[in-house]
Amino acid sequence: MKALILFSASILTAQTGDWLQFQGNAQGHRYSELTQIDKSNVAKLKPAWSFQIDKLDKFEASPIAKDGILYVSEPPSDVTAVESHSGKVLWRYKRVLPDNVPFCCGKVNRGVGIHGNSIFISTLDAHLVALDAASGNVLWDVTVADYKKAYSSTAAPLIVKDKVVVGSAGGEFGVRGYLAAFDVKTGKEAWRLWTVPAAGEKGAETWKGDSYKYGSATTWVTGSYDPGLNTIYWGTGNPGPDWKGDKREGDNLYSDSLLAIDADTGKMKWYFQFTPHDVHDWDATQVPILVDQMWNGKMRKLALFANRNAFYYVLDRETGEYLMGKQYVRQTWAKGELDAKGRPTRLPNTFPTANGTAVYPNSPGATNFQAPSYSAKTKLHYVMTRDEGGVFYTGDDTYHEGSWYLAGRFVSKPGEEATGAIKAIDPATGKSKWEYPLSAPSWSGVLSTAGGLVFAATADGDMLALDDSTGKLLWRYPMGGRAFANPISYTAADGKQHIAIASGHTLFSFSVD
Repeated sequence: MKALILFSASILTAQTGDWLQFQGNAQGHRYSELTQIDKSNVAKLKPAWSFQIDKLDKFEASPIAKDGILYVSEPPSDVTAVESHSGKVLWRYKRVLPDNVPFCCGKVNRGVGIHGNSIFISTLDAHLVALDAASGNVLWDVTVADYKKAYSSTAAPLIVKDKVVVGSAGGEFGVRGYLAAFDVKTGKEAWRLWTVPAAGEKGAETWKGDSYKYGSATTWVTGSYDPGLNTIYWGTGNPGPDWKGDKREGDNLYSDSLLAIDADTGKMKWYFQFTPHDVHDWDATQVPILVDQMWNGKMRKLALFANRNAFYYVLDRETGEYLMGKQYVRQTWAKGELDAKGRPTRLPNTFPTANGTAVYPNSPGATNFQAPSYSAKTKLHYVMTRDEGGVFYTGDDTYHEGSWYLAGRFVSKPGEEATGAIKAIDPATGKSKWEYPLSAPSWSGVLSTAGGLVFAATADGDMLALDDSTGKLLWRYPMGGRAFANPISYTAADGKQHIAIASGHTLFSFSVD
């Protein structure tokens, strides 16, 4: 693919307070150790600079911050480097996409990865591209999948040792999902894990007939990594088709699951399926948070997971053992208690029908791609939640390669306004310590900091700072555009701590004088 490089500049002197992964660290915490901005001065926070993109597509990216430079992906698959203290553009990589690339939910990209002096972006036409961090020049460009079959990639890559791990998108077109790893220097594929088993493989018996061929289970949000266990944890999406499961009777492994994967070989160590035989499009692609914490008097390696299906889960990340599951947002599809292994018991008359079936939560779920956060200070798990019912309809489930494969539709429950909240969940109990109500659901992720703050944005684009222990509002700023992105914190080249988030079509960076 051709690319246009507009401007280049050398890397600035190294600074502390870099943000080097999609979630800040590989364990998924989206937590900043920086304390320059705290409860005592957050009211003085104001915009330091802003950078506006020249696209009308949703701006969903979290930037990467290193050595005084922010690297941010723009829709559909572009990358821009800007000075971290001024927003001045240093270089731009503009990807020229083929005509008529199939895509699901907007021409979006959620971020880049960084390793050494290389920047990595996975593209809407299912390529993985390595760029020189100093200039934006292309170092290598490899095909990950065939975009003509409706494969795409929108997630920020996860850097694991000498590999770039990328997910797949295209689940609404009946693709077969995968997770793949590539050598950071050469782009050579190291391994590929298919998230839907083929005929004869373990798990194929959970798909009726040959329905596994169109099983989806894509991996469209970035996962997490435990270096001590050398294990990648990544969530998978809905089975295909979305809203009618007649042709795919069975649990439909490994859709709607958390997968534990050997980072060197790509072999699956264990899986946990949250919603067997999903017919409501409740992807389990939320970010898993990895913590070491006491559990029943014993230190355990845990994976925390606030799921789209309205249940909050705690798993042992060494073994995959189910430890706890609690409802954290209104739901009407399953009994309130999960069984001893974490499997839900479906309530009658909750499957989609030709005439429509009302169920909580709606298809967007109790939470979605909004990044959660975990504070090392409070030991709380902060989640952007949504409370809304939906009406689910079945439709034609005929498969055509490269075409929509939904077999139905959903609408919001008539006569009811959706609401949202930022919830601070105690992983020990699954209960909220506090919640900050929102008049409408927000697509913003959440950031917590060692300064005792929680940052997020409202549906109408107001940036918020809350007290991390109580949820009290400490600061609010109207950015003027809807936020579909996740906030980060970094130390800029001017030595100041900044908070950055994309809102509308603008990247804002805030600091205190």
